[in-house]
Formats: sequence, C-alpha cells, structure tokens
Amino acid sequence: MAQPYLIDIDQILRNKMGRKARFIPDFLVRYLKKTIHQDWLNQFIAKEGEIQGVQWLEDCMHHLDLKLNVHGLENLPSDADGRRFTFVSNHPLGGADGVILGAILGRHYDGRICYLANDLLMNLTGIAPLFVPINKTGRQGREFPKMVNAAFAGDKHLIMFPAGLCSRRIDGQIQDVPWAKTFVSKSIEYQRDVVPIHFGGRNSDFFYRLANWSKRLGIKFNLAMLYLVDELYHHQHSTFDIHIGKPIPWQSFTSEKSPTAWAAEVRSLIYTLPSSSQH
Repeated sequence: MAQPYLIDIDQILRNKMGRKARFIPDFLVRYLKKTIHQDWLNQFIAKEGEIQGVQWLEDCMHHLDLKLNVHGLENLPSDADGRRFTFVSNHPLGGADGVILGAILGRHYDGRICYLANDLLMNLTGIAPLFVPINKTGRQGREFPKMVNAAFAGDKHLIMFPAGLCSRRIDGQIQDVPWAKTFVSKSIEYQRDVVPIHFGGRNSDFFYRLANWSKRLGIKFNLAMLYLVDELYHHQHSTFDIHIGKPIPWQSFTSEKSPTAWAAEVRSLIYTLPSSSQH
C-alpha cells in the first residue's frame, strides 16, 4: 500500500509562502504543529492508508466517536431520474460539520457528492477527491469561475457552506455571516433544486473571541481558521442534531428578488428547521 500524504506544516508554509517561509520563527512553527494536532492527524491519516472519499469520512466519524440525531431524512430527494441537487447548510463548526454532512449524503447518494471548499483542505488526501478547491487569489483565482461552473454542470451533488466562514458570535448569537449568492444563481443556471440543512453545534468561546477580536483589529488573515483542527479535536465524543428541510425547487428563485436576497431568505429558513421539526 502506498504511503499516504501526511500533514507537514513546514511544507505547507513553503508551498503557500515560498522563500518567505524561512523567516517564520521556529517556535511559531512548533506552535502551529501543536495547534493543528499534526501528530494526532497523521496517526489517523497513516491508519487510513489509501482509503479515500466517503469511506474516509465515515472512518473519521468513527475515529472521533461522533454521534448523530438526524431529522428529515425523508426529505432527501431521489436522484434516480438523473437530477442533481445543491445542499446548503450553516457552518457552525468548520470541521466536523463538513465531515458529517459528507458522510450522510455520500452514503445516501452512493458517493455522488462533492464540496466547494477551502483549498487548504486539499492537503488531506483522503478527501481531496471530493473537493473543488477554492482559492480566489493568484492563478487559481482566475480559474475559479470555470471550476464552479464545472462543479454545477457535473454529475455530483454539491455540498456548500454559503457563508464561506464558520459561524461567528453576532449580536450575542452563534450564527453564520451573510451567505454568498453563488448557490442561488448557479442552481438556477444549472436547474438544481436546493436542499436546506441546519447543523446544530458550536465552537469554544475562545474561538469566537479570537474571531471577533481579529475583526476589530482589522486583521485580514482568518486567524481563527488556524484553530479549527483544535476545535475538531475537542469535538470528539460529541452528539450533533441535524435537520434536513424540504427541497426548494430552483424555479422558486424568481426575478422578484435578487440572488443575494434569496440567499438571505434561505439562510433565515435553515434556522427555523429545528423548531419546525418539533411540530
């Protein structure tokens, strides 16, 4: 069996920063390795070996001992007629939520899923085949529209977190930032019904304080993102509630509202799913 690609912070920094990476102090690199639990991650990656895709996601769930209460499985539409769908969810965790939704939908649709996700996740070779990587800067940034179109035109169901970032504490509540309109405009263009999902859960108070202070200080780099693996590490043995809503026909997104307004409406809708399932 071929040796899987292990996480190597030193190499990632060199790939992202080039020669500038040598100016990063050693103590900071060691701190990064500790923060992302590099050894812990690599133990799992090495154990998985060449396993990829949905099986990797399911194994990750078992490794983390994650338990689920899934509501609304009956709302998952059939794709027997060849239709493909856009699944959109809030993004409270930034790690475990992506793993879990991919495992649920991937198993239900026999592996016919893919994500639009941050290109850093391509470093996890076990799930890299499931990703359309997003890096809106540099050369790949110029290719970004083509990659998105190819994903929507393809034969796989799309899993999207339209906020782009994991949830923040806003007005005292843990919630997503405003959603981008891409999932609306592209679902119309490629005639994909949209399936709304609410994922219950939250990160630590430290994470939200860091994210808010970074914003107040005007730090452009997403500093909180560095702690997402640490949050994942501490989500071990947790139970999460997931509510799947009824599909929204793509024809529902009429010209009466802009794609941005429709995106905001779907965002509001997903936060009502937990209460609506209790009736």
